[in-house]
Amino acid sequence: MTEAELHYKKMTEKPLARLIVSLGIPTTISMLVTSIYNMADTYFVGILGESPQAATGILFTIQAAIQAIAFMLGQGSGTLVAKALADRNVNEASEYVSTSFFTALFCGSLFAILGLVFLEPLLMFLGSTKTILPYAKQYGACVLISCPIVMASFVLNNNLRYEGKALFSMFGLASGGIINIFGDWLLVYVYNFGVLGAGIATTVSQAISFVILYVFFVRKAQGKIGFKYISRNVRTYLSVVRVGLPALIRQGLGSLSSGILNNLTRPFGDAAIAAMSVVSRFSMFVMCVGLGIGQGYQPVASFNYQAKRYDRVKRGLLITMGIGTCCILCLSVPGFILSDKIIYLFQKESEVIRIGKTALRFACVGTTFLALSVPVNMLYQSTRQAGVASFLSLLRSGLLFIPLLVILTSRFGLFGIQLSQPLADVLTGLFSIPFMIHFLKKPESKMK
Repeated sequence: MTEAELHYKKMTEKPLARLIVSLGIPTTISMLVTSIYNMADTYFVGILGESPQAATGILFTIQAAIQAIAFMLGQGSGTLVAKALADRNVNEASEYVSTSFFTALFCGSLFAILGLVFLEPLLMFLGSTKTILPYAKQYGACVLISCPIVMASFVLNNNLRYEGKALFSMFGLASGGIINIFGDWLLVYVYNFGVLGAGIATTVSQAISFVILYVFFVRKAQGKIGFKYISRNVRTYLSVVRVGLPALIRQGLGSLSSGILNNLTRPFGDAAIAAMSVVSRFSMFVMCVGLGIGQGYQPVASFNYQAKRYDRVKRGLLITMGIGTCCILCLSVPGFILSDKIIYLFQKESEVIRIGKTALRFACVGTTFLALSVPVNMLYQSTRQAGVASFLSLLRSGLLFIPLLVILTSRFGLFGIQLSQPLADVLTGLFSIPFMIHFLKKPESKMK
């Protein structure tokens, strides 16, 4: 049997739980390692004080914006690559991945140039204070310089996953994450390079991760990357954007809401910004589990939907929810119980611990509901129902969170800031239930 035939058999016949776990666990591990090295930045920079640590929270907004575009290109092309491979059309798959790869390099370069030119006003707009700004500029320059390779890496990572090669994707991301942790220790703790050292470590690790992912893709993927495969048809670009739009909304609104959060937190001082920065990193760590398992389901849903194996798409959704719930609870329950100790690990200031403890407990309750919302969102995106998927993506970080953040902060002050995102997570999970039931009850004759 050819590689394409073996891949078809695997995606349509392998027991669902084993298939989703085999694709989801490497993705989860790679995302957790990525989250860990973000937390490593927070930890080592936290040694320098609350203002340097708050700088990493300000830059988290820019990193989320970079990831938003990268996820759109990566998941948009990946979904269409899975569709092409289900139709056994390798040339079409190569066109989608090559077009997205070189588009990512171009967009990343443009983002980097504009960001570096307007770095200081951009950081102030995102909620930096005068005391945080010097540190944010050092870390931000490194983040922006690495932008092109970060975006291209996300395209490679997502397309490896959608081709069923999540293990190679995991190795590429995990290698960069481990190198970054070592770099943080060496440059920040040993050689006292400060915030700049954390930024350099992040940039170098991302470059190494990109090289590893590119080598794996060239050697292992069915799709090919080359200038000759770049599409000259505007419909190809529109297809990638349309299918990837929910990912752009999900990540882009995360960036926007993070900026609003920083600005609303600014009147409460650097300690509040530092505390919310730590909580955001830990929440992202827990969220990585939900996203990782959900992304393990994505190629299964996309491939089987195109192959008209709708029964596998439906059963896979329920399996993904069950696995995701168990995994998230394993992190959120200890996070709730040990909230003050987790904050203390990153920042020893008593005011940061006081603010962060309450916020982290709320966050651990909210993240539990991601096991409902994330798989349903992934389902509609993977089955190319971009309208529904985009609406569901809007809920968590846009339609619900931003109004809640503004209203609750104006009414309850800092307590409203601590409560807003968890409440948005709970409501998003509840809103996802009718969409899940609708899909599960939909007759196969009406699926297309």
